Amino acid sequence: MYDPNKAHYVAVTGIILKDGKYLITRRSSSEKAFPSQWTVPGGKLEMSDYSKRPKDTSAHWYNVFETVLRREVLEEVGLQIKNIRYLTSLAYIRDDGIPTIIVSLFADPAGGEIKLCPALTEFAWVTLEEAKNYELIEGIYEELEMLDRILKEGKTEEWKKS
Repeated sequence: MYDPNKAHYVAVTGIILKDGKYLITRRSSSEKAFPSQWTVPGGKLEMSDYSKRPKDTSAHWYNVFETVLRREVLEEVGLQIKNIRYLTSLAYIRDDGIPTIIVSLFADPAGGEIKLCPALTEFAWVTLEEAKNYELIEGIYEELEMLDRILKEGKTEEWKKS
């Protein structure tokens, strides 16, 4: 039975790495959530992300978050990606009251040229230091810090406020 207290939107975001820099994108001023702020590509899980392909076992689909991220990055910025890895996860309650779980991943570009979708107005490849100059959605900078530590020191830690 459906229980609204257990139902959530599920979304996936991805930090794309290239030559020691991170891809960030600016949301359009007409976006309902976080207008004009900088973020990383991502979007909601849709049932079609797995239901329209064969199951990997008799009852399960695997690599669902990876499939969502590939679709969203291609739709939002025109890039294909590879080497998808887990970074962290978070939850928030949207303005409309719907609880949302976000899984944050990171990946390398595998081809394509940046072509922004209409919901995005700008993009930049930035270092961690350069990212401080952008109005990032709260928490994104700390994710970049986490990833920077993983890449430079091999340290995997949980997210924490700077």
